[in-house]
Amino acid sequence: MTEFISFSVTAILILNIFLAIALIFLERRDATSTWAWLLVLFFIPFFGFFIYLMLGRRLREKHLFRWEGRSKIGIDQLIDYQIASIEENSLEFRNKETEYYKDMIYLHLRNNDAVLTQDNAVEIFNDGEEKFNALLQDLERAKDHIHIQYYIIRLDTLGKRILDVLIRKAQQGVQVRLLYDDMGSRSLRKRHFKELIQHGGQVEAFFPSILPLINPRLNYRNHRKITVIDGRIGYIGGFNIGDEYLGLNKKFGYWRDTHLRIEGSALHPLQTRFILDWNQASANQDIEYADSYFPAIPRKGSVSMQIVSSGPDSEWEQIKDGYLKMISRAKKYIYIQTPYFIPDVSFVDALRIACLSGVDVRIMIPNKPDHLFVYWATYSNVGYLLKAGARIFIYDNGFLHAKKIVIDDEVSTVGTANIDVRSFKLNFEVNAFIYDRETSHELAELFEQDLLLSTELTLNMYKARSMTIRLKESIANLISPIL
Repeated sequence: MTEFISFSVTAILILNIFLAIALIFLERRDATSTWAWLLVLFFIPFFGFFIYLMLGRRLREKHLFRWEGRSKIGIDQLIDYQIASIEENSLEFRNKETEYYKDMIYLHLRNNDAVLTQDNAVEIFNDGEEKFNALLQDLERAKDHIHIQYYIIRLDTLGKRILDVLIRKAQQGVQVRLLYDDMGSRSLRKRHFKELIQHGGQVEAFFPSILPLINPRLNYRNHRKITVIDGRIGYIGGFNIGDEYLGLNKKFGYWRDTHLRIEGSALHPLQTRFILDWNQASANQDIEYADSYFPAIPRKGSVSMQIVSSGPDSEWEQIKDGYLKMISRAKKYIYIQTPYFIPDVSFVDALRIACLSGVDVRIMIPNKPDHLFVYWATYSNVGYLLKAGARIFIYDNGFLHAKKIVIDDEVSTVGTANIDVRSFKLNFEVNAFIYDRETSHELAELFEQDLLLSTELTLNMYKARSMTIRLKESIANLISPIL
C-alpha cells in the first residue's frame, strides 16, 4: 500500500512537471497567466491537473467559424474596398466624427474584418422592462425569420414569455433559430424546447458538455447576445434573458444594463455573426445563404458603426484593441461602466497615462458582487487608478451590468465584453463601436445620470479600507489572470 501511494505521488509530480513544461514552452501564454497556472499546478498537485484540463487548455481550432455565404453578400469585397479607400484617403464619410476616427475604423477592418456602415438608427435601452417590451413587440411583428442568441436564457416568467412568442411565430411559418451557451444556460436542455421544435423551430447549444459539468471547453464560452429579426432589426448589448434582468431578484435589486436596438446596414454584419456562431454549434442544420437574411435596407439614420467580434479563436484581442485605441484618442473625458474591472497591464497603463495627461477618467462599478473574487480584484484595480487621478464611482441603485465606454462625446462602444481577461481572451464577445456625436452624447448623459445614484470612492476612503478587504484583494489579485 505504501509503495502504491509513493508511486502515485511520484506519477502526479511527473505529470505536473510535464504540464508545467507544456505551459511554458508550448502554450505560449503571457507570463502572468503562466505563473498563475503554475501556482495552481504545484500548490494543488492532483486536483490542479484536472482544473487545468477543464479550464486551462487553449482553444486550438483555427477554423471554428466558417461560412461560404460571406462572399455572396459581398463582405470580403467590401472589406478590401474600404481598406484600400482609407489607405488612398478616398473613402466618403458622412459625418466628421467618423472621419476623425478613420484610423480606428482601419484598425477594426484589418484586425476583425469589421465593415463600416453609416446609415443606422440606434435606440438605447438601460431598463430591462423597456428593452424586453420592445423586443417582444419586434418578435411579434416578424414575418420571415428570428435569429436569437443569448449567453443566459432562463425559462422563468420572462423566458417563457419570449418562448411563447417564438412558438407562436414558428406556428405561423416564421423560421425561428435559438442559440444559447451550454454553461451560461446550464439548466437548459433541448427537451425544454420540444414544442418550439415540433413547430419547425431550431435550437442549438454552444460548446455543449459531454456529460453534466464535464466540458473540455468549459473556459471558452459564447458570451454574445444577438437578436436579428427579418434581417432588418437587431439587438446587441448586455441583457440576458431572465427575471433578474427585470430587477426581480432580491439579491441584486434593480438591474442597470445597456442594450442597443439597431436598424440599418449594420444588420448585415450582425446577421453574419449570428450565422457563423450558429453554424459552429449546429449538428446538421447549417444556415445556407438566402436573400431574405440580407434584404436591401433603406437608409434608416446617419449613425456610423462597426460590429466587432473577439474570441479565443483569434490571435489578436480585437475588442480590447478597440478599447485601447479609444482611450489613446481621448482628449477630454473617458467614461467607463463595467461590472468587472480586471484589465491587463496594457489597459491599466493606458488609463493611467490618460489620467496623467489631464483626461477626465471616470469608472463606474457595482456596489455588490455577483462573483466574490472578481469583485475584490475589481476593487483593487480601481484603487490603483485612484492614485493616478481617476474618479471611481460605486453604483448604488441595484446591480450595474453595463459594458460601455464613451469618449469625448464622439465615439462609444456598447456590447458584451467586460473589462477583464476573460472577455479579452477567453469568451466569444461582440461589441458595436459607434462613431456618432448624438448617440455618444446620449450615452454620456445616461452615465452622468447614473452618477446621481452612485457614491464616489475617494483615495482617502480606499486607503482606509480594512485589513480584511486588503487580504481579499491580495488573494483575488493572485488568481485574477485565470478568473
